[in-house]
Amino acid sequence: MIQPAADIPVWAAIAVAFFLLVGSGLALIGAIGFLRLPTFYERIHAPTLGTSWGIGGVMLASMIFFTVSSGRLVFHEILIGIFVTVTTPITFMLLARAALHRDRAEGNGNVPDKLDKSQVAKDVLGGNEPGKE
Repeated sequence: MIQPAADIPVWAAIAVAFFLLVGSGLALIGAIGFLRLPTFYERIHAPTLGTSWGIGGVMLASMIFFTVSSGRLVFHEILIGIFVTVTTPITFMLLARAALHRDRAEGNGNVPDKLDKSQVAKDVLGGNEPGKE
């Protein structure tokens, strides 16, 4: 049986509060980054990190709380964390590729340049800065 939240030990309450604050802070930073960055291609990065690391903090807080309150080890939150960590970057990558394809097909001028694979290989192997001759 799960005890009421007021009955958990102080060390567990402090740990739960800490991880909840860290997780919600990271999610807030991701949301602010999403609002403040100017282009779609820049905005796509902030929510990915905020969601992945933010869910990690909330997941740890939940695991600590339910492990302490139920008296047994609770691991099922790890599955939620794994699914969010795996699916969020993949979803954002697919959205970015679809938007890039659409913008290039429409001739939108606000699109990152298409990389030439031979130039990228030369830059990486030759030690040049990418994009510089």
